[in-house]
Amino acid sequence: MHKEIVIVGLNHRSAPIEVRESVAFESSYLRDALPRLRGYRSIHEGVILSTCNRVEVVAAAADSRAAFDEIKSFLAEQKAHRSPGPLDEHVYAYNGADAVRHLFRVAASLDSMVVGEPQILGQLKQHYDAAQQAGTVGTILHRLFHRSFSVAKRVRSETGIGSGAVSVSSVAVDLARRIFDRFDDKTVMLIGAGKMGDLVARHLQSNGIQSLMITNRTFERAVELAEKITGSPIRFEDFPRYLKMADLVIGCSGANEVLVDAATVDKVLRERKHKPMFFIDLGDRRNFDTRINDLDNVYLYNIDDLRSVAEDNLQERSSESEKAEQIVNEEVQGFVRWIASLEQVPTITALRRRFEEIRRREIDKSLSGNLRDLSQQQRVALEDMTNAMVNKMLHGPISRLKGSSQDDDEEAILYAAALKRFFDLEEK
Repeated sequence: MHKEIVIVGLNHRSAPIEVRESVAFESSYLRDALPRLRGYRSIHEGVILSTCNRVEVVAAAADSRAAFDEIKSFLAEQKAHRSPGPLDEHVYAYNGADAVRHLFRVAASLDSMVVGEPQILGQLKQHYDAAQQAGTVGTILHRLFHRSFSVAKRVRSETGIGSGAVSVSSVAVDLARRIFDRFDDKTVMLIGAGKMGDLVARHLQSNGIQSLMITNRTFERAVELAEKITGSPIRFEDFPRYLKMADLVIGCSGANEVLVDAATVDKVLRERKHKPMFFIDLGDRRNFDTRINDLDNVYLYNIDDLRSVAEDNLQERSSESEKAEQIVNEEVQGFVRWIASLEQVPTITALRRRFEEIRRREIDKSLSGNLRDLSQQQRVALEDMTNAMVNKMLHGPISRLKGSSQDDDEEAILYAAALKRFFDLEEK
């Protein structure tokens, strides 16, 4: 059965953060969501990719139009649990070569807010692994994702796309540098000591921050990170009491809830005698109350506010991006040829079977009729001769089919369809 690659989703360009987070899938929820996705009629294989900048479903489907509708329903159902409102205006959909190109660009960090950032590849691998464990990955997506990993590696090794400040964490620190005229006299509180927190802490330290408080739900992780960068670990339940000391608060927690609300910040401001505070929210789900921005002398930035900084970063590496795009296009062509070749194998098998059926039927008819008196040696010669005739007749169509699948994907599909129709090879 013909399967097509389909991608439906939304990202930092198509939807604001409040829409993206309303559709986001937490890691713990993927175990339930993936089998539900696979339960849709047109979806044969599926992977869910959910990060702070995108939520996408990658699928292998028998009918791309039906898959588009079913995946949109799947995402709309996820959104309905959290907030009302339409989703269609924010959603994009790709199929075939366009879908392959999109995933390769995502893996190579060409579709990221910060072009060249390395974190997306790790996230892609994590979500692929989750789908594997859920049993929703088959031959098509297995090959697609592993090819995307190779494309990302090739782009990173053959271009300079990864040079310079190329991560969300480094862009956040770049933003902080624009906010403050100097860093050495500022105090920063970091909420979250995971991978993102680790990167942010290192960038802060390398940019001159000397006073850094780190808090995390698991206190041991805060202690471990604090020891690495000479920071001060704070117990999670105690961090609100220490907010008054922070000029800049950066949230990069994996929590799916608000950790700092406007009332708390209002109280802290009074304790600080209204000395300005800045908040940068890098969470997959926003951890800082949006009403914080309504307070005087408080400035709240979220992941979408990093875009202008990221665009400056993109311009610096535009020539490297062009090289990376060329690599992606080459790899897309190779993968699409592989997909096309999958279609040719059953067609070739069915064509051989049909010719063999005809050959066998006619030989049996002749050997039970006017050729019944042939010797065993003559019968073997007849078998060999008719086999050779069939192989010669099939050589042209099969060679043409294989050649077209390598040179022109659309021609290969049309040629295979014509053979199926001419020789009645369609599945009954």
